[in-house]
Amino acid sequence: MAATNEGPIIKACTSHSHKAVSAEALLDVEKARPVLEQIANKWSVLILTVLCTRPSRFNEIMRRLDGITHKALADALKRLERNGLIRREVLTTTTPVGVEYTITSLGRSLQQPFEALYAWSMAYGPELERAQEEYDQGRG
Repeated sequence: MAATNEGPIIKACTSHSHKAVSAEALLDVEKARPVLEQIANKWSVLILTVLCTRPSRFNEIMRRLDGITHKALADALKRLERNGLIRREVLTTTTPVGVEYTITSLGRSLQQPFEALYAWSMAYGPELERAQEEYDQGRG
C-alpha cells in the first residue's frame, strides 16, 4: 500500500478534545456543503425542533414559528420531506382533509446537535449581541 500525503495536520476544536485531522478533511466542502445547505438554514432547524416535540399540522407549525411566511414554510416542509427528515401524512379522519407532519428517525438524529445549537444560542446570545454592538460602534 502506497503512503499518501494527507497534507498538514491541523487541530479541530470539539467540546471534548482536540483531534488531529487533515486540512483536506476540514475543507471537504464538496461533500458537506450540499448536506448542510439542506439542514442548516434557520427554518429547517426550527421546523425540525418543533416537530421533535410532537407531530404538527401546517398552521400549528406556522403559529409556533413567528415570522415565517406561508411560502417559506411550504417550501421548507417540501425540502425536508424530500430529504427524508419529515413525513407528510394525510389525515382522512378529519373534514376538511388535514395534513400532519412528523419527524422521521433520520430527522430525529439531528435533535441532539440542534439542542446543542439552541443551548449555545441561549448561553452566548448576549455575548454575541455585545460583540455586534462593539463592532457597530467602532464602524460608526
